[in-house]
Order: sequence, then structure tokens, then C-alpha cells
Amino acid sequence: MSELCRWLHEHIEPRRLIDYRVVRRQGLEMLPVNGVYFFYEGGELWGHGGNKQRIVRVGTHRDGNFRSRIAEHYLLKEARMNFDKNKPKPSDRSIFRKNIGRALLNKEHDSYLTTWETDFIRHDNKVKYAGERDIEKEQEIERKITEILRSNFSFRFIELASQKERMGRGGIESALIGTLAKCPQCKASGDWLGKYSPKTEISNGKLWLVQHLKANSLNGTHKKIILDAVLKV
Repeated sequence: MSELCRWLHEHIEPRRLIDYRVVRRQGLEMLPVNGVYFFYEGGELWGHGGNKQRIVRVGTHRDGNFRSRIAEHYLLKEARMNFDKNKPKPSDRSIFRKNIGRALLNKEHDSYLTTWETDFIRHDNKVKYAGERDIEKEQEIERKITEILRSNFSFRFIELASQKERMGRGGIESALIGTLAKCPQCKASGDWLGKYSPKTEISNGKLWLVQHLKANSLNGTHKKIILDAVLKV
């Protein structure tokens, strides 16, 4: 398993490393319409020798939404911070952001975690739980999340047009996550923020992910898809 994890890291590494500053400067048009992204986090190193960063999150999307997913994670549309009790907060649109917020709140033993868990995109939740929301507090948390993501996370990607190849039980996303999750050599650092997550899949693991952790690892077909995508200009 560890050799597959090493193989994955080494074969994704030739792809350009992109951070918030690059996306802001060059625009979302630099990114593909469809693909798979691999996030890295400062201070988190792989376990295969040397000081290379390890992949801490793999993600994909429904057809045509790659750019919007990156925009939601980094909060490129800052007007989304102008939410109120009738509008969802940015982290309701990005499970990545929501998981970072969970860890921040749980680290401080903050009881607001219960409200943070609520999905305010759903109309029934907006009505039912509106009175429990503290918008100023949520905005403060969202600002912290944005700062963390913009300053400490970068990503690489491969372009992959087929949603069937990307998603679902048989898609490459689940195999990528399964490969990373089961590697015995890659571990979270001692001060990794994810260790404070209330989600045991994250706090006991090393990825900002809950799903596909026990999925089958990469096979020969997956490896060919990756190699073809890495070589694609």
C-alpha cells in the first residue's frame, strides 16, 4: 500500500503547484472545466523520505463544476460573506471549509459547533434554526477558515472529462482516497488541525475527508488514467 501512495505522490508532483495567490492573479480560466484536485497543507509531510508535502485532500465535482469548487474553497466570491439568517454561510457550500470550521470550534470546546453543523442551504433549516444563528460569530469563523486556506493550502490537479471515471464507487476519486488513507507511512503531524475534528474519521486519520477511506486502492486502469492526465498539456 505504501508503494502505491508513493507512486501517486511522485506522479502527481510534476503538475504545477497552485495556491490562492496564483488563482487570484491568473483567474479561474487557468483551471480545467472538469478534473480531480489534490490539496497539500503546510507542515504536513509524506512518510516516504525527505520533506515533500503530503496530499491531505482529494476532491472532484459534478460535470462542469471544477472551477466553482475551487472558488468556493478559497472564497473567491467574497460577497458570499454578506450572508444573514436567511442565507447560507460559505461553509455550507464547501464541506472542506465546513470541516476546518468544525476543527476550529472543537479545538476551543465551543458549543456553537452544534449550530455550525446545520446545513442552511436547506429551506427548512433556515426557518427552523434561524433563531439559533449568531451571524457575527459565523463571519468570524469564516474569516479564519479563509485565512487558513489561502495561506496554508495549495493544490495540483489533473484534467479528467468523464464524470463516470471521476466519481462514484468505481470512480478514480474513491481509489485515490483509499490509497492515501491506507498508507501506513504517511501520518498527520503532531499539531495538525485535523486532530481536533469532531469527525473521528478525520481526527484519527490524516485526511480532510470522511468518505471513501476504506475504498479499494488504485489499480492498473486508474494508474493509466493518471499517467495520461499528467502528460496532458
